[in-house]
Amino acid sequence: MVTVTLLGTAATMPLPQRALTAALLSWQGHSLLFDCGEGTQAAAMRAGVGLSRLEAICLTHYHGDHVFGLPGLLQTIGCQGRTRPLLLTGPRGLEQFWSVMRVLAGPLPYQVLPAEMGSDGLWFEGGAEVRAIPTRHRVPSQGYQFLLPRAGRFDPARARALGVPLKYWKQLQQGKAVQLPGGPVVPQQVCGPVRRGIKVVFSGDTAPCPALEAAARDADLLICDATYAEDELASEAARYGHSTFRQSAELAVRAGVRRLWLAHYSPRIEDPEAFLPLVQSICPAAECGLDGKSITLRFEEAEP
Repeated sequence: MVTVTLLGTAATMPLPQRALTAALLSWQGHSLLFDCGEGTQAAAMRAGVGLSRLEAICLTHYHGDHVFGLPGLLQTIGCQGRTRPLLLTGPRGLEQFWSVMRVLAGPLPYQVLPAEMGSDGLWFEGGAEVRAIPTRHRVPSQGYQFLLPRAGRFDPARARALGVPLKYWKQLQQGKAVQLPGGPVVPQQVCGPVRRGIKVVFSGDTAPCPALEAAARDADLLICDATYAEDELASEAARYGHSTFRQSAELAVRAGVRRLWLAHYSPRIEDPEAFLPLVQSICPAAECGLDGKSITLRFEEAEP
């Protein structure tokens, strides 16, 4: 299962009830932070989630409302005793950005490993993968697609026929090969067809674009830029590289997403949910993202 928690849904400036952009994704004892706007640490405490055991911080771009919480967070998790390295990834320009953040963060008891994410993505234990999505903003930017695959249904009879001891069954169910005296056994030998996994997409700041739509295809959850509520502000949204509520809803429908969370609201939007009826008339799966909003996504169990 995968748990997603919104920590900040504001754009440009924090508001009393709305921190700047950040979202935490957790699975199987691992976690990733998407963006780290001002107030991320306080928002995490309010939401009851921890940030000290992050695998990586994935930045969508280097505008201040997405990154000004980073130096403080790095200091805090150092004070909490972290010693293992932390991956920091983002679009083009990461090296120059990190040269500034390193000075602000000061000496740390662990390594921060900056690495621009290319087309290969990141892989984690258990087969989880994070891929970068090129997005359309005023500066180099990217969203992220998280994928947690699921192996086919395990067949004990096939495992017994191959002489696989019971103690190795769990490894095969987790998608890992095992080494036996007679040679390796791979999951495909004891499992049925691969089943539907879990997909989460975090757009970052972007105008609607084909790459985001393609990456969000059939996603379990799309967290999407919705900076402007009114249709009349579509030209302003395009000028600044953002999306309107309607544009995000229409993209979600075209992509066939199962759930859409709107986020990154302009400070002019006092109550995002006032515009929700219009959005849901386009995309019934749409919801307004709010600070602290959380969901746990589970594998489907439709098969007998």
